Amino acid sequence: MQVELLRASQSRPPEERLRPDRSEDRSRSECPVLLSPRLVLRAPHKEDIDALAHLANNAAIATMVSRMPHPYTAKDAADFVRRTNAGEIGKCVYAITRGNDGAFLGCCALEPQEDERTLEIGYWLGEPYWNKGYGTEAAHALIDMAFRTRSEIDQIDARCRVTNIPSRRVIQKCGFQFQGAGMIDCLAEGAMVPVEWFRLDRKTWISLRSWGEPR
Repeated sequence: MQVELLRASQSRPPEERLRPDRSEDRSRSECPVLLSPRLVLRAPHKEDIDALAHLANNAAIATMVSRMPHPYTAKDAADFVRRTNAGEIGKCVYAITRGNDGAFLGCCALEPQEDERTLEIGYWLGEPYWNKGYGTEAAHALIDMAFRTRSEIDQIDARCRVTNIPSRRVIQKCGFQFQGAGMIDCLAEGAMVPVEWFRLDRKTWISLRSWGEPR
């Protein structure tokens, strides 16, 4: 499995996206540790920096997300962990780790949107962990947490590059429905790239609450 699009909000300038506000403080306070059959989703730690830098320094990942630089250095990883723990990124950001040995696999996040009724989900996994169902499992845990703990949330959006077929499959397996297509900035590409937009509403999620075993 490849990676989900992790999209920074395009509606605010960078200096505002990095400035925590009240809604972002609330969002961080509502990001508990999440457990799934094989995974533990938790806040990124300093101990993740080496693994983060190693896995993220991969063009096949950077070109599939929006705001990841390439090359990706240990300094980038340390800055990411610091800003995440300081609340400067303004997202509910998780490290995806394996439950049986604590191995760092990648990251996932929920991003509040302007209308306050919508979140956007995104994730990426290191290449050694593709095609193992980890992305679907992490997405299920995030989606369930969001709808169960945030009664004001009506829907969750997801975006992926049109060329990212494995990510599209994960989105569809989670119950998201296609909404449309558009363009978005990709830092690693230094250009706009085409993406597809999907949405999962609360009603659909309720009908799919028994996710079953990841496939």
